[in-house]
Amino acid sequence: MALAPKVENIPKIRGALKFYKVTSVITGLMLLALVVMMVFRYGYLVDIEFLGPQGLLALTPREMIVGINLSIVILTVHGWFYVVYLVADFRLWSFMRWPFGIFLLIAAGGVVPFLSFIVEHFMHRRAARELQALEAKAATAQSPVEASH
Repeated sequence: MALAPKVENIPKIRGALKFYKVTSVITGLMLLALVVMMVFRYGYLVDIEFLGPQGLLALTPREMIVGINLSIVILTVHGWFYVVYLVADFRLWSFMRWPFGIFLLIAAGGVVPFLSFIVEHFMHRRAARELQALEAKAATAQSPVEASH
C-alpha cells in the first residue's frame, strides 16, 4: 500500500520540488562538464587549465599546469554538489512518501550523464500531478468546515 503525501506538507512539497529542480539541472550540467574533463584527462592525458600562460583556457599536461586546474575544480564542485542533490532528492522523496526505489532512481540521476534531466522531467511531472490531487483533496475536505462557519 502506497502512502500519500500529507496535506500539511503541501508548502514544503512545493519548496522541495523547486529545490530538487534547481539541483538536478546544476548536477546534470556539472556531470556533463565532468565527462568532458575525464575524456581530456584519460583520453588525451591533459587537464583543463584556467588563466595559465596559454590564455583563458588551455589543455595542458597535469604536471605543467601553472594556472588553475579547472579539472580539479570540476571534480570537487560536482562531488560536493552531488551531496546537495542527494539532500534535495531525500526531501522530495520523504515529503512525497514515495517507495525507496524512487529515491535510488533520483540518486542515480546525478551519476549517469543526461539522466538527471530525464529523471527530473518525469519526477517533476509525477510530483506535480500528485500535489494537484492532494490540493484538490484538501480543498474538498476544507469546504464543509468553511460552510459551517
